[in-house]
Amino acid sequence: MGHQETATDLVVLEDVKKYYPVTGGVLRREIGTVKAVDRIDLKVRRGETLGLVGESGCGKSTLGRVILKLEDPTSGKIFFDGQNLANVSRKAMRPLRRKMQIIFQDPYSSLNPRQAVGRIISEGLVIHNAGSFSERQERVRYLMELVGLRPEVIDRYPHEFSGGQRQRIGIARALALQPELMICDEPVSALDVSIRAQVINLLMDLQQEFHLTYLFVSHDLSVVRHISDRVAVMYLGRLVELADKKELYTNPLHPYTQALLEAIPIPDPEVKKDFKGLVGDLPSPLNPPPGCHFHPRCPYAMDVCRVKVPAFVEVHPRHHVRCFLLSGQTQDN
Repeated sequence: MGHQETATDLVVLEDVKKYYPVTGGVLRREIGTVKAVDRIDLKVRRGETLGLVGESGCGKSTLGRVILKLEDPTSGKIFFDGQNLANVSRKAMRPLRRKMQIIFQDPYSSLNPRQAVGRIISEGLVIHNAGSFSERQERVRYLMELVGLRPEVIDRYPHEFSGGQRQRIGIARALALQPELMICDEPVSALDVSIRAQVINLLMDLQQEFHLTYLFVSHDLSVVRHISDRVAVMYLGRLVELADKKELYTNPLHPYTQALLEAIPIPDPEVKKDFKGLVGDLPSPLNPPPGCHFHPRCPYAMDVCRVKVPAFVEVHPRHHVRCFLLSGQTQDN
């Protein structure tokens, strides 16, 4: 998947890596490397919701932070709206920050407990010198109404709100600067089930109203199914499958994707599922298996899977997969 950017692509990743050195001993020497994000090629189209799924520890959230340049990639190229962010200075990055925002996973720790709601939501406006004080206050009140909060509570503090209300505050804060891209980092996983649907529907309504582009990071495939247009599946730092939502859920090709979908609970006590589950635990990213990272847990693993890395190839129109079983590859990537 080389760089053939079109007007429909807002974000394009090319061979992006994020490695963390691991040190140990008295001299703090480097004893290993965690490959959190390993050679990712990905495009996010304008106006779409791209779901990014996988088990905890697979590198999903790290990839989101790298796209936002909250962390610098070890190597590779990141294009946002046609501009390569890899060599953009911190100063030049500042105006671009207005166009990309993040909604954090935990609505409890992502809000400053010492700041009132109005101050929290207006923080980005203050940092970017957007408007006068009265204009900022007006915008904050508008955003609060937009996300379903009463403007009268503008002077209250985070501890006075429920989890769902706090996440609405986080969404209002992310919207303040009228961004184009929103990284939604497991935005409903810390909420009660009854509140999740409300927040998901709010995000979908806001996307339509403001033509937002979402990268929706989650381990919950039923939530991803509800909100996404396309879905990317990640395992130990690598993408293993990418397809349109309907195609992925009706025709999952990678054994890992099949196992994840099989594990989705059915809300009917009468239905008995014969789910055997994946063999073993997720391997350590510090010491991943050679070849295809999934081979120790894969029921179809072949000899080639243990020594070579399958390429990420298009096996059906707009359906990419990283698996020797499906692509007929025997060469290394």
